[in-house]
Amino acid sequence: MGQGTVVIIGGGAAGLSAAWTLKKRGFKAILLEASHRVGGRLGTDRIDGFTLDYGADFFCNSYDVTFRICEELGLSLIRSEMNLGWYRNGSWARTFPLRSFNDALRNIPGFWKLGLVSPGFFKLARQVQKQTEFLNFSSNSRLAEIDGNENFGDYLARIGVSKDVEYTLRGFLEMTMGHVENSSAGYMRTYFMEMFLNSNKIYVPEKGAGALIQALYNTCSDSVRVSTAVRRVIIEDGVVTNVELDNGPPIEVDAVICTVPATKVAGIVPDLSTEVLQSLGMVTYSSGCRVVVGLDHTPLPPGWHGALYPEDETPLLLDRSINLPACVPPGKHTLDMLVGRDRAKELFPLSDEEIKREMLNAARRNPPPGSNLPGDDEGLFTQVYRWQEAVCMGPPGMFTAMEGMQSRLGQEVKNFFLAGDYMRIPCVNGALGSGVDAANQVADMLASQTE
Repeated sequence: MGQGTVVIIGGGAAGLSAAWTLKKRGFKAILLEASHRVGGRLGTDRIDGFTLDYGADFFCNSYDVTFRICEELGLSLIRSEMNLGWYRNGSWARTFPLRSFNDALRNIPGFWKLGLVSPGFFKLARQVQKQTEFLNFSSNSRLAEIDGNENFGDYLARIGVSKDVEYTLRGFLEMTMGHVENSSAGYMRTYFMEMFLNSNKIYVPEKGAGALIQALYNTCSDSVRVSTAVRRVIIEDGVVTNVELDNGPPIEVDAVICTVPATKVAGIVPDLSTEVLQSLGMVTYSSGCRVVVGLDHTPLPPGWHGALYPEDETPLLLDRSINLPACVPPGKHTLDMLVGRDRAKELFPLSDEEIKREMLNAARRNPPPGSNLPGDDEGLFTQVYRWQEAVCMGPPGMFTAMEGMQSRLGQEVKNFFLAGDYMRIPCVNGALGSGVDAANQVADMLASQTE
């Protein structure tokens, strides 16, 4: 059994994957989570037989670390279908997963209405497909090599896509990502590649994405301390010596893995160099507001998994029970409503009931044909989630800055490590992979000290 006290700050995907990796290598960590439960943006709730993912809810095709962890933990995955309705120019269009030539033919009317049968869209698709070695979420993605100063909005203008295509892409990407002008062209093209061009290769555990968090937690629950906030990490002469808590005695440490969002690092580790803190200051996040309503009927038209409104800020509508029947009791459904960007921030101060009403009223203005949206007071339950920091935006230059920051940090503080989605390509796979990487570095360091 390895020796040394390792503290992991933060119990999200990166923190739990770090704790799991250290345990596999014979090192026991102390994981400190400020809130009353673990999971972060990959967390889950269970209400009256319903299982709700309140953050990330699917795994893309290039999530290599994620799939490996699921396999090691015995967590089976199913393919997530995406039969979507799009409200454009006053009427609805349909798109279907591209699994065969016949599916491609079936998509032509919908693609035409969305502006996707156009030279500009084909040019974008060709450029993205030629750069798959750079534009993916895998652990060996080379996105940093093409990270420049161009944002995705400027990129679309430069390659000359039509307004119809731009509306469709913005509506698809900005439903969770925030304004595309705040994200680098490379990062947004990666999302386009994985979520649009590879939409037929999206996977999820049968009990939802949060089942992975639960499986990780089950392996190391004895190391987890919830409701334990860190006040400060003490660095002396280039070495972390103690972790001070808001309540309780300080913890003497041999190593620290910090997995809090980049915007929170300076608050608890103020002694990092100006250069490191400036690099972390480049990381920004989108905002999101999510409402889940439990129902005893199907809210969307038969066969629809979701409905999108690319032209305005009407919430994205999903019925996750279509893809994940194991997440709901027999005969039950959910209406999942999600809105981001400035609209989410406007909703944050409202009560849960007011947010539900606002979202439903927006959806009722142009409801999907044949839908059965619930009334304001209808539902077996209503759960509201407010995300001040929902998804890392990946602004231009961030990936290059993070690579340089990692090298500088290793030279300045030998036993302090950062992990989180922003340390790789921001996504679930990036968060999990960065936790694994940091844990392996700590294990190697401690092992070398005992030789």
